[in-house]
Amino acid sequence: MADKILFEKGRLQVPDGLIIPYIQGDGIGVDIWENAQLVFDKAVEKAYGGQRKVVWKEVLAGKKAADLMDDWLPDETLATIKSHLVAIKGPLETPVGEGIRSLNVALRQELDLYACLRPVRYFKGVPSPLKHPEKTDITIFRENTEDIYAGIEWESGTAEVQKVIDFLQKDMQVDKIRFPESSAIGIKPISKQGSERLIRAAIDHALAKGLRRVTLVHKGNIQKFTEGGFRKWGYELAQREYADELASGKLIIQDVIADNFLQQILLYPEKFDVVALTNLNGDYASDALAAQVGGIGIAPGANINYETGHAIFEATHGTAPDIAGQNKANPCSLLLSGAMLFDYIGWSEVSQLLTKAIEKALFEQKVTGDFASQLEGVAALTTSQFAEELVANIEKCP
Repeated sequence: MADKILFEKGRLQVPDGLIIPYIQGDGIGVDIWENAQLVFDKAVEKAYGGQRKVVWKEVLAGKKAADLMDDWLPDETLATIKSHLVAIKGPLETPVGEGIRSLNVALRQELDLYACLRPVRYFKGVPSPLKHPEKTDITIFRENTEDIYAGIEWESGTAEVQKVIDFLQKDMQVDKIRFPESSAIGIKPISKQGSERLIRAAIDHALAKGLRRVTLVHKGNIQKFTEGGFRKWGYELAQREYADELASGKLIIQDVIADNFLQQILLYPEKFDVVALTNLNGDYASDALAAQVGGIGIAPGANINYETGHAIFEATHGTAPDIAGQNKANPCSLLLSGAMLFDYIGWSEVSQLLTKAIEKALFEQKVTGDFASQLEGVAALTTSQFAEELVANIEKCP
């Protein structure tokens, strides 16, 4: 009998028969989810021989939800994910002019999924613009709920923005708004609490994986109290809560300015293990790093609240409407995000099977069109053919 995951005394309680909600996704979501589910089920079967099983429960969001329920993000979807703790999703279309900035941001905000976890590594056989992409093996921890993504802003020319500008100029003596008559204004909240819980998660991950270096990436040279606060609070947290690890050399805390970091990951990516960043910097850096190892089509991602156990694992790319429904899409981002999901719930045998199957296929250059177009003499597999290749690889695993 299938049941949902519980979170008790800071730990996930995972039944052998497990219900996991999923959001199919828009655009190519229909292509990648159907094939990814096939691969997931094969890996679970192979790992546990029927002793464990996943029942996938569809919940609606995005265009499919709007078409069927006239609601881009139904309350029922949020309630189901909250009660089941863990979910996985395909790419979602961002509605224009519908009153929702981004469904992805809305999900993160509603569930307080404060840590965006993006492991970036190279798979042999994948085309890359770097001479040595194998040197890139970095785990990104991006703060997920604060910064400009809080969505606090006022449009130029409105009465509301004028009130904000008047307050800044008259009450706060701000004289650096160069063109107040035509300025839009945005607010960038970065808190000590929000920064500390993200940086703590990054440090705990590094220690659990036997990694030493945790790098704080920031723009504190310009924004002294927000970005600079992130850096300051990170060092203080490490000294307060991880003094023994620092003293023994098991943990090294360092920091780097965000623009310099973008240069360093190209020149010396091997200098970084785990990286903690504010929200906007993390957005830039995670996509830039993904490009170094083959692109966002192979980049997995998770949004996690380590204090409540809630987590959504997701394809990190867009909906690619130009190839939707054509069985051409690369499902690796969703598949690797699924591997992260199984690792998160403690089913590491499944995660390892998925990763090994993908490694083998990519090394043998059995790839979808996005990679085949960059490899001389390599014929493209369809999404379903690629999934069949992975299923065969899983079957061959001991």
